[in-house]
Amino acid sequence: MGAPDFFLASHDFEPAYLRLYRTGELERRIREAVEGLARCQACPRHCQANRLASAGELGTCRVGRYARVSSAFAHHGEEDCLRGWDGSGTVFFAQCNLRCVFCQNYDISQDGFPSEVSPAQLAERLLRLQKQGCHNINFVTPTHVVAQWLEALPLAVEAGLRLPIVYNTSSYDSAATLHLLDGIVDIYLPDFKIWDPDLAEKYLHARDYPEVARAALREMHRQVGDLVLDEDGLAKRGVLVRHLVMPGGAAGTAEVMGFLSEELSPHTAVNVMAQYHPAGRVTAEAYAEINRPVSRAEVWQALDAARDAGLYRFQ
Repeated sequence: MGAPDFFLASHDFEPAYLRLYRTGELERRIREAVEGLARCQACPRHCQANRLASAGELGTCRVGRYARVSSAFAHHGEEDCLRGWDGSGTVFFAQCNLRCVFCQNYDISQDGFPSEVSPAQLAERLLRLQKQGCHNINFVTPTHVVAQWLEALPLAVEAGLRLPIVYNTSSYDSAATLHLLDGIVDIYLPDFKIWDPDLAEKYLHARDYPEVARAALREMHRQVGDLVLDEDGLAKRGVLVRHLVMPGGAAGTAEVMGFLSEELSPHTAVNVMAQYHPAGRVTAEAYAEINRPVSRAEVWQALDAARDAGLYRFQ
């Protein structure tokens, strides 16, 4: 048996959402997503807030009818296969459905309240990123505003959007939301943050995070498979998992890597991230055990754990 083929010629690529747009299925999905805001279950919190404009309620995520966008720009700090040479077209949504105490984007994910944007305004930003030469549209923290960015998508398509969509998520995603995205998202960029439920409750304020993340990653991989690149090394389709190494092994790296290899694929592309540093609410007084950067030895141990699990596609 030959080696798996992780190559797709750029001239053979078409964004997944175009087919659903042509058949009218994209519009049906959008209607379903927007109607769901009346009793919101977009994420595993299942807060059931009425986020439609007439009610004006905010979900647990503290976002209502329209998305709040913190920034949209060509990001040159993402993985090589996403940033390429002209950058990944990142759209940072404000607020989040997790409450990670160590969040390195705390000012955006928990404190940020920029102005709301309409679907037309968001579509305009997507087209601007394409015009700048970005290689993809990278929705960052998109789970709680899936309905909102889906509304913008056909407007952007009608004006010429043809970039692959990256769903850059914590993996705290509901099954229903991921099913809505089947055939829309080209590249899933999920975190797998923490394996142990007790630590997930302590650090993420979501005890069910490990279970939810495992189910989400299985579904993402079912939809798009292993990461596929074009002749220039740019990601076109598939799953690329991020895992942040934490002090004292708090993330459960060995268990996470075993899961990725055994239950997704030994060909899973993974970014073992070494940039943890105290941020957000982490201080010497609160969460003292993670109030330090990770050591070089801890990073090497994490990489060894990935190799021991049979993984080899490191980004």
